[in-house]
Amino acid sequence: MTKIAIVYYSSTGTNYQLAQWAKEAVEGVGAEARLVKAPELAPDVAIDANPAWRAHYDATQDIPEVTSDDIVWADGVIFSVPSRFGVMAAQLKQFIDTQGGIWANGDTVNKVVSGMTSAQNAHGGQEATLLSLYIQMMHWGAIIAAPGYSEAEYTTAGGNPYGTSVTIDDNGNMIEDVEEAVKRQARHVVDIASRVNG
Repeated sequence: MTKIAIVYYSSTGTNYQLAQWAKEAVEGVGAEARLVKAPELAPDVAIDANPAWRAHYDATQDIPEVTSDDIVWADGVIFSVPSRFGVMAAQLKQFIDTQGGIWANGDTVNKVVSGMTSAQNAHGGQEATLLSLYIQMMHWGAIIAAPGYSEAEYTTAGGNPYGTSVTIDDNGNMIEDVEEAVKRQARHVVDIASRVNG
C-alpha cells in the first residue's frame, strides 16, 4: 500500500482544510495517509492577538506533530503551508531545516513530493512559496510531482502549475473553489509514488 504523509502548517485553518481534502483523496484511492502538523513557533501573545488563530490552535491539539519518522515512513509527501512574504511559513521551514539527519542517510531520496499554499491576495507570493519549497526538495533528492496544467480542475482553481493555491478574503474565507484541485493533486501524488515504489 502506498503511504503518503500530509504535512501542514496552518494558523487559522485554511491549510488545515487543504490537508484534510488531500487526506480524503489519498484514502479514497486506497492509499494510507498520515496527517501531521508542523509545531507552532509563535508565542501565545501572537496567537491570542488573533481570535481565529487561537480558536484553530486549540481545536487541532489532537493532530500529531510531524517527526522525521513520518518522512522516512512515507513514499510521498504532500505539504500544505501558507505563504509568508513569498516563502513558506517559518513553522514548516523550521521542520525541514532540522531534517539533516535523514537527508544525510539518504532517507529523503526519491520521496515523491508536492505542495499547496495560500495567501491573502491573488498575487501574495503563492507561486514563489511553492518554488522555494521545491528548491529544498531538490536538495532532498525528492521527485517533484507538480500538477502543471494537466487537468481542468487546476485551471479553474487559479491556474497555478506548481501546486494548488488559494486566496483568502478578509474574513478568512477561500475565494477560489479549490477542493477538487486539491483532491486531484493528492491522487496525482499517490499515482506517481505508487509507480516509483511499485
